[in-house]
Amino acid sequence: MRLAKAALLMLATAALSGCARIDDDRIPPAAVYIAFNTVGDWTMYGVGGAGDYRYFIRDNQQPPGYPYTSLSYTGYGGVLLIGDIHGNPTAYDLACPVECRPSVRIKVLPEELKAECPSCHSIYDIVTNHGQPLSGPASEKHYGLRKYFVVPGMQGQYMLITR
Repeated sequence: MRLAKAALLMLATAALSGCARIDDDRIPPAAVYIAFNTVGDWTMYGVGGAGDYRYFIRDNQQPPGYPYTSLSYTGYGGVLLIGDIHGNPTAYDLACPVECRPSVRIKVLPEELKAECPSCHSIYDIVTNHGQPLSGPASEKHYGLRKYFVVPGMQGQYMLITR
């Protein structure tokens, strides 16, 4: 009986430790607020479907012409807005969670619909698997991209990206 309990305990411990949790909280908290006040703003600066993407970096005025205000914030390293596999808008911080510096930003690989860090060369799934790492140091360390909320606006805005 004692042996059976010990075996059960070992099996439970192995099962619980075998599942690697993705750490998508490595990027320091930073304010995010990007408002699309009209359907026209969304049409001009939003995403139209699966794989369509835009970078939002307030300090660089990216995308050009976007009407940033004093209330606009674009996270730690900037925001990647992309249409997921179903065409739904999804947003991630552009800072690589391995490098953890706002100036080291992931870049979308449009042909593959993945993103790569130019410094550590980690690859992330940004369209089908919620910013999870696929290869490189991020995969080894289980570091995923920080995800932000994309929601319909509640105070007259068409869409919002928030933290």
